[in-house]
Amino acid sequence: MRALVCDTLTDDFSGLSLKDIPVPEVGKGEVLVRVSAASVNFPDLLMSQGKYQMKPELPFTQGMECAGIVEAVGEGVTEFAPGDRVVGGNKTGAFAEHAVLPAAGLSRVPETMELAEAAAYPAAYLTAYVALVRRANLQAGETLLVHGASGGVGMAAVDVGKLLGATVIATSASDKKLDTVLAHGADYVINVSQGFRDKVKTLTAGRGADVIFDPVGGDVFDESVRCIAFDGRLLVVGFTSGRIPEVKVNMPLIKGFSVVGVRAGEYGRRFPQRGKENMEAIWKWAAEGKTRPRIHAELPLEEWREAYRLLTDREVVGKVVLRP
Repeated sequence: MRALVCDTLTDDFSGLSLKDIPVPEVGKGEVLVRVSAASVNFPDLLMSQGKYQMKPELPFTQGMECAGIVEAVGEGVTEFAPGDRVVGGNKTGAFAEHAVLPAAGLSRVPETMELAEAAAYPAAYLTAYVALVRRANLQAGETLLVHGASGGVGMAAVDVGKLLGATVIATSASDKKLDTVLAHGADYVINVSQGFRDKVKTLTAGRGADVIFDPVGGDVFDESVRCIAFDGRLLVVGFTSGRIPEVKVNMPLIKGFSVVGVRAGEYGRRFPQRGKENMEAIWKWAAEGKTRPRIHAELPLEEWREAYRLLTDREVVGKVVLRP
């Protein structure tokens, strides 16, 4: 089968190449999936550069999440059968024609959803759910500030915030992207190129945002400290800016806010029952048509370099999907 394999860790992705490798064998508690679509996530890029917190042993097949059709099930798997439409992930292995995935991490794809949409859904919406529901306890009527709102995770946070009854302020450095985010459901949008704290204060009558969803880090985090409400929750989701920021602890003390780390997958591993409930909640929304990811581009697997470029150059509004 064809697969995108990482042999060496490099900043320019030169350690990646398409290769023909054997179809993986399905083991106990596992499912063999013929991949129809796989979503490209920013951690995929970081993993191939050796900059992600999880560092797989080389060589490894790239790709964190995919959707497709079950071809075979391993010993002990009773909840899935050949022909089922499923979606799931396993940190690596998704950018290939076939993937072996743990049955415990699979979900059925709702009939209302295409496989490409399903592939783009779980990582982004699970992150948004864990961040806003579990970690921030976002309440109806509160104000949510979403940074990086044009990315897949950011657009999911806008979706979830609106479902929870919050007023959503979305930010990006592109007016064109913000037009799309506004159409996606945000109440207000701010171009961060000229700063954002004063505008956030104006939109909140001087109070600041109750919850700030920050996958960007760097200068965006620094300025967020200046426009968060008392008793606010500043969610650390990632560092796509490339700089891990720091905060002097007198600021959370004086302003009475919390800095809260978000690791959606680890949350589910530490609290398995809650993890199961999280997945059930986001897929219930999907089945009811309340949430739907935006697909920026679908590309064949051999165009993986273009997919990586789109993410690297910050051109994506939503998610990019590869078709093996």
